[in-house]
Formats: sequence, structure tokens, C-alpha cells
Amino acid sequence: MVKVLKRLRNFCFLWLGYFCKVRKPAVLKETFYTRSDLLQIARELLGMVIVTDLDGVVTAGRIVETEAYAGVADRASHAFGGRRTLRTEVMYAHGGVAYVYLCYGIHHLFNVVTNQRDIPHAVLIRGVEPVEGIPAMLARRKQAVLKSQLTAGPGALSKALGISTLHTGLSLTGPRIRIEDRGLAPGSGQIVATTRIGVDYAGTDALLPYRFYIQANPYVSRF
Repeated sequence: MVKVLKRLRNFCFLWLGYFCKVRKPAVLKETFYTRSDLLQIARELLGMVIVTDLDGVVTAGRIVETEAYAGVADRASHAFGGRRTLRTEVMYAHGGVAYVYLCYGIHHLFNVVTNQRDIPHAVLIRGVEPVEGIPAMLARRKQAVLKSQLTAGPGALSKALGISTLHTGLSLTGPRIRIEDRGLAPGSGQIVATTRIGVDYAGTDALLPYRFYIQANPYVSRF
């Protein structure tokens, strides 16, 4: 009887561990970024976690909003028409590196380069939900209390995570910047697809549903 009870207990612990298992953080591999389906990557980045380890300070945020930019054929892209400049050359790199550019001379905007070399696809990260190193993030943004404004918006999140143009071209597999899968992906019913922000100059391309965000998440940008 005792042996039966022990076996039953072990069986229960085994299944409890199976169903309650918490996924360990896994750094996204280069193959995640080098796929050809830009929109799928932009959607699948939702729920992934950006981690920065800069000067011994670790901060992290769960991605809640993205925008896809489809390179030479996309009038909203910096690489439209095959444009290549010192700033945008990194967009033509192998997928899995950072493209960080300065907007209005103030905001550092963080993008994920995707696809194969010489195909300048990129995904702009527009909002993250803080998950680690919040005191450091608040200090960088000179804020005292955690509010959605801390990391809602591409300029805000880069400042909070310590990301700047100095980091453009860095690998997104670490050590200074990495993106992890922590099992926090939203369900398909939670994802909203809509038009991108601030690209009215792109004509009909401005109407493309290339912006994705997690519905009702307070860290989605407010335009």
C-alpha cells in the first residue's frame, strides 16, 4: 500500500511539474530574424522581452507594440527605392541586428533588422512593458513613479532601456542587447493590426496594416 501511495505521489508531482512548468528565458536565435515574412516576425515579437545589459545595469521590457517596414518597396521605409546612406546601411545587414536612429534630433528609435543580407526589412519597437530593472529605467527617464509613460512610445522605451545610436549594428543575441522568449506571447485574439503612425507622407503605403499591438495593454503608445 505504501509503495502504491509513493508511486501515486510521484505521478502527481510529475504531471504537476509538466503543467506548471515555467519556461526559462531563451534568447531568440538568428534564424528567428532571417525569415522572409516580415509581418509574421513583427507579430511574433509581441510578448518577447528586450533585455539590455549596459555598464552592469540590466533592464528589460516585454514588447507590446511593433511596426513593420518593408524596405525598398515601402514608401514609409528609410530604405525605400534602395536608398543607402551611412545611417541606413545597417538595414541591409543580415537579420538579427539593431538599427537605431535619431528622430527630431532628440529620440533614439530602436528597430530590429530582419530578413537576409541586402533585403532591408526592419521592425520598429514602439512600446514595452517594464519587467526588470525598473528603478534604473525610472532614473534614466527622470521619473519617480512607475506609469505607462515610462516606456510607451519608441523614444521613451529606448531612453528607459539605455539604448542609443551608439548601439546600432549590435547583435540582438547579446551580450549588451538581446531579445528573449519568456513564454509571454499574447493569444492571437489579443493582437490588433492597424496602420502605422506618422507616415502620412507614404501615400497609399500609409494605409497598410503594418502596426501591431497587444489589445488593452497600457504601455501601447498614445501616438
